[in-house]
Amino acid sequence: MSICISKSIQELDDFDIGDNLLYYDYNVKHLLSLMDKGLDKDDPLFISSYRSFEGEVFENFIYEKLLRYAEKCEEIEKFILKGYHQNKVKSHANTLSISEKQQIVYRTKSREISEFDAVFITKENELYFVEMTLVKSVLKLKKRLRKKKALLETIFPNFTIKALIIVNEGASGTKQLPSYAKVWFTKEFNAKKVLEYIRSEKKPRIKPKKIINSKKMIEAESLKPSAFRYYNTMSWITKTLRSHKRYVLDMKFLFNKKIQRYHDLYNKFYIGYLELEDARALLELSGSYKDDQRVIVALEKKHTDEVVLTYYIQTGRKVLYLYSFNEEGKLVKEKKDPYGITVTEVYHIDRIMDKKYRLTLKDISRIRKLLRERYTQNITQSIH
Repeated sequence: MSICISKSIQELDDFDIGDNLLYYDYNVKHLLSLMDKGLDKDDPLFISSYRSFEGEVFENFIYEKLLRYAEKCEEIEKFILKGYHQNKVKSHANTLSISEKQQIVYRTKSREISEFDAVFITKENELYFVEMTLVKSVLKLKKRLRKKKALLETIFPNFTIKALIIVNEGASGTKQLPSYAKVWFTKEFNAKKVLEYIRSEKKPRIKPKKIINSKKMIEAESLKPSAFRYYNTMSWITKTLRSHKRYVLDMKFLFNKKIQRYHDLYNKFYIGYLELEDARALLELSGSYKDDQRVIVALEKKHTDEVVLTYYIQTGRKVLYLYSFNEEGKLVKEKKDPYGITVTEVYHIDRIMDKKYRLTLKDISRIRKLLRERYTQNITQSIH
């Protein structure tokens, strides 16, 4: 028996979940303010806010259905609880646990690395992570799936890691997803009932929560991971990439299968820094900077598997800018989330880089050429 969609999930039947959806917390403050202002429902601002809310409800709906599916499915041995279905415990570092928002997460001591909509394990020793989404195209999921798979392979090497993607009928791009990703299609979802309940001034009495009691249901922290130290591993990769006696970058090490799995996980490896004078010309920098301002250089892995150079300037502990070049070769500047993992990574890596990590514009040109040649070679090999 394989993991196949049930008719109940496909049809989005809600007969077996009662009023469970109404017990979840929803981020609707912005949506409700737009509705109170009478904003037109065709306004892009309203559509964006409503779709975000609808996505939250869809995730909770599918999670409730998966709980019941897992209970009955002989192939599934363990299913991780979240939300009000699990005991409330604080999140733990370096393992799967439950966040303050009651989601399944993996985090370092200070930052969340990944979040999982659902996780279950089969009798065949397969660990599935689930993505439920209402997006019209799943192509943008590829990068996220790759990161989550790499993380789970690193911390749970004894499992075969697979993904289950649950989308509405009509979602495009599913045939271009990797072979480890199984896709389930459901009827079109809408969250009108939940929104009506949230907006109602006099809330109708709702049924008690329906809780699934089964030995299959486990707490996230009960899965014991292999040792993995996020920043230690990142620092080791940086040092090894630059430790070759003859070459500015150890390409053989970079494209080692194990290291590429880490590249999927981190998305970027840091390889050195440019001094401000060199960076000004390359990145068209303007404005004043400290005399010792350094520009951190990284190898970023795109969703196409091409590896390109990107550049980071950190002007404050939580102020970080990313400079990159788009497909047309145009320079793009982006301010990073001050509470995101990248801010902490750049701060950490900048502190361990001494003068031997300095890169020149000549080095940058050479590395660019090597990366481009490698990508072209890979494309040629895949065609043949």
